[in-house]
Amino acid sequence: MSMLPRRALPGLAAALLPAAARAQGMAQGGAPPWPDRSVRLIVPTAPAGPTDVMARLIAPGLGSALGQSMVVENRGGAGGNIGVAVAARAAADGYAVLITSTGFVVNVSLFRNAGYGVDEFMPVTELGAAPNVFLARADSGITSIADLVARARATPGGLNFTNPGSGSTPHLAAELLRLRTGVELVQVAHNSAGLAVQALLAGTTLVGATSLPPALAQVKGGTLRALAVTASERFPDLPEVPTMQELGFPDFVSETFISMFLPLGTPPAILARLADATLKVVHDPATKARLLAAGFNVSGARGPEALAGRVAREVPMWRDLIRRAGIAQE
Repeated sequence: MSMLPRRALPGLAAALLPAAARAQGMAQGGAPPWPDRSVRLIVPTAPAGPTDVMARLIAPGLGSALGQSMVVENRGGAGGNIGVAVAARAAADGYAVLITSTGFVVNVSLFRNAGYGVDEFMPVTELGAAPNVFLARADSGITSIADLVARARATPGGLNFTNPGSGSTPHLAAELLRLRTGVELVQVAHNSAGLAVQALLAGTTLVGATSLPPALAQVKGGTLRALAVTASERFPDLPEVPTMQELGFPDFVSETFISMFLPLGTPPAILARLADATLKVVHDPATKARLLAAGFNVSGARGPEALAGRVAREVPMWRDLIRRAGIAQE
């Protein structure tokens, strides 16, 4: 997959036109002003996960910028497929906006029928990205990735390992660790990152992985220990936690990126206005600071073309890892 389907490209090209030209085009087309009522932000996960956190952090600023309320609508289930499919089938009028995680580019390979295709959407912009983090309970005696690997090798049948859902990037990061080290990890999948963190806190499992945002407060509070992050650099708020690459795992970079899409066929002027407003919100210094405190880096938020390129790169990348890890399609 070297590029998005041609039918998605008109929306991308229009998004790059100067603002004045876009506004003029809307006026000449006689379209009603957008938005003239509240806008749904469809989040295909349960509350408290990283995608939900991102949506709720940007909703107030986006509402102010566009002059209408942004209503976060959680439509979880089937690893995110239900909510994404709802968004794909929504009217292409700008009043249903999808905010989704990396699952958007993973599930089309993980599931035999995800219920949607990436070509059913128009990219708006990436919103932010968070590294995945390998975690252990503070009282587990596991203080490093080396300890985790040693414990797994010493555990008959494999070490139980919590993740926020089958096919999630934390799950796939754990599969990559298994491939690189040869240890057995028994994946214990949950329906959200919040539930995966709760399983660790409750002692249901001693180790696991999630994206950073839902675990950051517990790591800072000392109830969970961050063993390593899967970013290319250490996370600014956890400078003492090494990256997997620093620990001797080359190219071990895996993150949960949150992005915004519109249903295919949405008027280009609407896409352009939404992209402009969203970029201003996420790069506003106050909002940017709140996102960083929640575990997100917004440097990748650069508009429709950049997001289209990321989708085109990551669909085959995750398909290859799913194949090598032998994860059965569902």
